[in-house]
Amino acid sequence: MTVRNRSSVTEFILMRLSEESSLQLPLFLLFLGIYVFTVLGNLGLISVIGLNSSLHTPMYFFLFNLSLIDLCYSCVFTPKMLSDFLSENIISYAGCMTQLFFFCFFVNSECYVLVSMAYDRYVAICNPLLYSVIMSPQVCSLLMFGSYVIGFAGAMAHTGSMLRLTFCDSNVIRHHLCEVLPLLQLSCTSTHVNELVFFVVVGVVITGSSLSIFISYALILSNILRIPSAEGRSKAFGTCGSHLAAVALYFGSGAFTYLTTSFPGMANQGKFVSVFYTNVVPMLNPLIYSLRNKDVKLALDRTLKRGPF
Repeated sequence: MTVRNRSSVTEFILMRLSEESSLQLPLFLLFLGIYVFTVLGNLGLISVIGLNSSLHTPMYFFLFNLSLIDLCYSCVFTPKMLSDFLSENIISYAGCMTQLFFFCFFVNSECYVLVSMAYDRYVAICNPLLYSVIMSPQVCSLLMFGSYVIGFAGAMAHTGSMLRLTFCDSNVIRHHLCEVLPLLQLSCTSTHVNELVFFVVVGVVITGSSLSIFISYALILSNILRIPSAEGRSKAFGTCGSHLAAVALYFGSGAFTYLTTSFPGMANQGKFVSVFYTNVVPMLNPLIYSLRNKDVKLALDRTLKRGPF
């Protein structure tokens, strides 16, 4: 896809988290540590799942894809963010549109990967005898393919509508990455179409995925409460705990980020809140899914004992 620049603006200036020169190096080191931890954590989880046949199940297939998305997602903007701490925080028009596309693609895809994981837990708890039939390799592949298609469609809608705008005044993005709402605030042409696209995509992706997860867990809870033994209920809740924590972090921080960045007067607060959504959540997911997971711990132990060859 050729990026046609209809703007007089050829580059944008991304706002740093702080303009204090004395804080640039400490912030660089902090976010470098977060980035390294994110890359190693997600790569480690991907490797453990890929190298251990005992983890080649639907649940870990979805977790593999979640880690892959988190890894790619953090690579979209973090390297640029790190370089901005030490040099000029400038991004080209084409670079900004590319960053916007991949950011939207991975964010939207992750929403429906989490939906697939919720559906997997629903089938495992509510229909355990039919689990292997319902969650066949073909079904799992279709669920993942659908997640990526929705992500691609949402990213194309946002980026395509953004390319039609003209940016001719300020080129300072009040954010540390190229995001939809901060970019719309810079346009000197009508953004009505973009706002419509934004609300449609948010309605389909965010609202649709949130409702799907809510319905899945409502059915799961109803089924768990009918389990007679306390041990059985505890075990069933335990299989959902990690996923619920990931969902709460992802959707909770994302919703708060969009609420704050939607209003110009709250742009500074939104800039700091978004760090948790964009940098911290991808780092925490490998911890959430491995610390309390005996299967992953055993597989990791076997992988380390096996050695590189």
